[in-house]
Amino acid sequence: MKENRIIILILLLIISCKNQEKEKNNQSNENKITLSKLKGSPAFGGARLSIDENNLNSNENGEINFNFNVENYELGAQTANAKEKGLANSGKGQHIHFVLNNGPYSAHYDSNFDKTLDQGNNVILSFLSRSYHESLKNTEAFSLIQLNTKEQKEDSIDLSSPLMFYSRPKGTYEGDDTKKILLDFYLINTGISPEGNKVRATINGEEFLIDEWVPYYIEGLPLGDVIIKLELLDSSGNLIKTPFNPVERKVILK
Repeated sequence: MKENRIIILILLLIISCKNQEKEKNNQSNENKITLSKLKGSPAFGGARLSIDENNLNSNENGEINFNFNVENYELGAQTANAKEKGLANSGKGQHIHFVLNNGPYSAHYDSNFDKTLDQGNNVILSFLSRSYHESLKNTEAFSLIQLNTKEQKEDSIDLSSPLMFYSRPKGTYEGDDTKKILLDFYLINTGISPEGNKVRATINGEEFLIDEWVPYYIEGLPLGDVIIKLELLDSSGNLIKTPFNPVERKVILK
């Protein structure tokens, strides 16, 4: 009788341990960071963005006036199916991402605006963005120019070299916006593929190797600070020596 009780206790202990392990694994899976492709966005194949860099003027405050030409794209409109994406969405609609020296972009809902440049050399990438901040990756939907505030141009860079610019995520996310976060970057003069260059995304220490230039969902992020690092790699996995590579940002989830 005593032996039977001991056996029953041992069996109960084994079952309890297995249940605890299962619960721990479930919690671990719930908190696991995942990266998946975002699909089904409107293509806007005929959209174009351009600017005459030889006709840029400054105002009395030293700001440069940027007057972009936008074709076949409506700034300020809500992108179709924006709500279905489950991403942070701008209530002001579609816009231009203005990226100065690969810093955090500023969003512009009008094609004409003034900006203060950094002292010295300035590399400026501008591209059309959907209302939920996904970039248009068409070959004519971006502008890349270089302006120098100094007379000597020694620190200018070669704009024909492979370049990667960071776009999203950015800033602070709250509530439902923390569940799915957009990861998006912009490639110039290079592509990525299983056999060629790649982008390594390190998100809170977890590495993801990206071989297709498309937008991605990040899910499973914990609340608090999130550190994201992007590196443009060659086909051998080595960091490509090019300006703005690598790039690291911090965003906050509340």
